Amino acid sequence: MSTAKNSFRVDALQVQVYNSEVELAQDVAGIAQKHLQHTLGQKAAAALLLATGNSQIQFLDALIALGGVDWSRITCFHLDEYLGISADHSASFRRYLRERVEKQVSPKEFHYIEGDTIEPLVECDRYTKLLQAQPIDLCCLGVGENGHLAFNEPAVADVNDPYTLKLVKLDTTNQQQQVNTGYFPNLESVPQYAFTLTLPMICSAKKIICLAPAKRKAKIVKQMLEGDITTDCPASILRTQQQATLFLDVDSAALLKS
Repeated sequence: MSTAKNSFRVDALQVQVYNSEVELAQDVAGIAQKHLQHTLGQKAAAALLLATGNSQIQFLDALIALGGVDWSRITCFHLDEYLGISADHSASFRRYLRERVEKQVSPKEFHYIEGDTIEPLVECDRYTKLLQAQPIDLCCLGVGENGHLAFNEPAVADVNDPYTLKLVKLDTTNQQQQVNTGYFPNLESVPQYAFTLTLPMICSAKKIICLAPAKRKAKIVKQMLEGDITTDCPASILRTQQQATLFLDVDSAALLKS
């Protein structure tokens, strides 16, 4: 049974609000677990697309702790990675997911974006082919402080993007967010470019769960839900996705009218 204190819909997007980030993480973990169980009950294998960042930590821990998922039948992908940093770098999304997911549950496969490749366009092609080999059954997302999904910044987000994975230049707001959340010591150390799955690729997932807790997300959540649907706030695109749910806590929902 859901522990959400409030539930409503904005256009096609379902929104659920919780009293705390802990309650949010526990409830979403149960939703993800049941969806993966159902998917594996219908077919031999499943594909899972994962995000990183502070908003995902409690959720991933709770999902793994729940158990009940046959990870040996699940192939994992991730949304993005910095260009030019190794898999062992403290800010690497590969390292984050290897330690928090792969080492804990040993999925069938975990396909990583090789951020330190010497041929970025070849890497885009390689990963695109892996993604297109099967549908994504579940996509887990967060929302950036400038409304980005993965690294689809307002300046580069495209709802009709012809690409599946592309290379983008990060804006200063995004780079500063990485410093603020402790992944880099200063702005100068944040890479200028990153790989990102595109908006059409993200929206192709059969189910999307987007976690956006904490007070620092309140302003962008308000814009996402109460502003126009536009790439000026890429996350607002989720309002067009019937299969998506946005999960908030009381802090991130604090500025909403309803």
